[in-house]
Amino acid sequence: MNSLVLLFVGLSAFAIGFFIYSKFIAQKILKLDPNFKTPSQEFEDGVDYVPTNKFVLWGHHFTSVAGAAPIVGPAIAVIWGWLPAFLWVILGTIFFAGVHDMSTIWASVRNKGYSIGTISGQILSKRARSLMMVVIFLLLLMVNAVFAVVIAGMMIKTPSSVVPVWGALVVAFFIGQAIYRFKFNLPIVSLIGVIALYALIFIGPSVPLALPDKVLGLDANAAWIVILFIYAAIASTLPVWMLLQPRDYINGLQLFIGLGALYFSFLVVSPDIVAPAFNSNVPAGTPSLFPLLFVTIACGAISGFHGLVSTGTTAKQVKNETDVRFVGYFGAIGEGLLALAAILAATAGFASLAEWEGVYSSFGKGGIGAFIDGGGRILSQGIGLSPEISATMLTVMAALFAGTTMDTGVRLQRYIFQEWGEVYNLNFLKNGKVATLFAVGSCLLLAFGAGGIDGKGGMIIWPLFGTTNQLMAGLSLLIITVMILRQKGAIRYTLIPLVFLLSVTFVGLLLQLVDFYNKSNWLLITLDCIILGATILVCLESFSVLKKEFKSK
Repeated sequence: MNSLVLLFVGLSAFAIGFFIYSKFIAQKILKLDPNFKTPSQEFEDGVDYVPTNKFVLWGHHFTSVAGAAPIVGPAIAVIWGWLPAFLWVILGTIFFAGVHDMSTIWASVRNKGYSIGTISGQILSKRARSLMMVVIFLLLLMVNAVFAVVIAGMMIKTPSSVVPVWGALVVAFFIGQAIYRFKFNLPIVSLIGVIALYALIFIGPSVPLALPDKVLGLDANAAWIVILFIYAAIASTLPVWMLLQPRDYINGLQLFIGLGALYFSFLVVSPDIVAPAFNSNVPAGTPSLFPLLFVTIACGAISGFHGLVSTGTTAKQVKNETDVRFVGYFGAIGEGLLALAAILAATAGFASLAEWEGVYSSFGKGGIGAFIDGGGRILSQGIGLSPEISATMLTVMAALFAGTTMDTGVRLQRYIFQEWGEVYNLNFLKNGKVATLFAVGSCLLLAFGAGGIDGKGGMIIWPLFGTTNQLMAGLSLLIITVMILRQKGAIRYTLIPLVFLLSVTFVGLLLQLVDFYNKSNWLLITLDCIILGATILVCLESFSVLKKEFKSK
């Protein structure tokens, strides 16, 4: 099978999804109203509630939800063969992720920009809100702690990426000033910003930077983790227009240019896929395709974390409700494009099946390394970049997106602590700086308390990320389904995805529970039971509300 077949089929399917299916959902199901007064207009404060151009907001939303996950998940899942991963990414993006992301933004816009946890209290019950907040907190804890480890590892492995990754922050700051303070022309500012970013990528290999082996008693990996959280704490308290929004926007443009270069290289090189469509020779210890495929590939098909971003930061910046379709659905398409590129790079970027099997020697191998190595090889052959520049370019792409997700994740975790302050009348938690300290402190406590001096404690609970993430998506769709039913809309377009998601994820969570028990991992057993119990109770609350709504119709 030639990789161009998958490329054209995937791109065509995404185009149909955006131009036809998303338009139907927006107009007929969600009934987006251009005259609805959005939270950014009603509560504009210049910090969190900021009416934003839809293209800039798309950049923020897309890069915040993307991270490294739509690369890692698909590049691991191809161990079962390229066809299952390809089908789940395409169908999941069009019928699951696009609808989920667009509808969660809409739900928050219709509820004063509240988070999905708070909305659950209004739509379902206060008990459901408390349970949802527990699941949300644990999910954010996993994302923030693990992404810090991932970024630190990439900067240690590829020192040439350090200057581009941190230099991008300076570029983003000046872009924010140019757009909002000086009102410069957006296309011109965008062009200058992209040129600056790519200039940094070419400069990076000339000035590789690495931390000393020990920094204040910490090894390089742990020191990077602390530095990243210090940065995230500062960034999460700044007005969104100053750093978060312009950084996400310019990174979004950079990614699409990088994806364009990668896709163009596939057109030029036209490599064959060396991996099997269905892998009948999986390494020993590889779990079954069902249901693990659907939780291994989360971002890139559907992800509950997207709902947290949609209702945490994105909805507070929507200028016109009709922008929800472009920002939400096209943001999901962007993730699908990244996941598709990961699949192609991890299956067609190797010289032979034997070489591919050497990389995928056990479950969990491949991942971001396969994307960088395979994609770098295709880039080098396709547009003539040196292997070092190609690897730096893809590493920077992955690191920048992991960083933007971490920025948004810490801000969202700060919102959670502030909401707890509101709910339980804890005045000290209502303060943004105090809430940020609690957010960062909880992540560092996990990283160093559970993992020791190397700071890798976040990886301990990472096995639960996929299932928790997909459960969160299903719970968000439950709330959306109730809202659509109350406005007398057709619910099958959200009901079918949520039933499928909850079913496969419950099975996955139970299988994990057995695995954790066999390994006597009591921490993960406890967390698994908490997440499973909370989810079951929220589902029961939701089904009770749905039953009442059906009876009242």
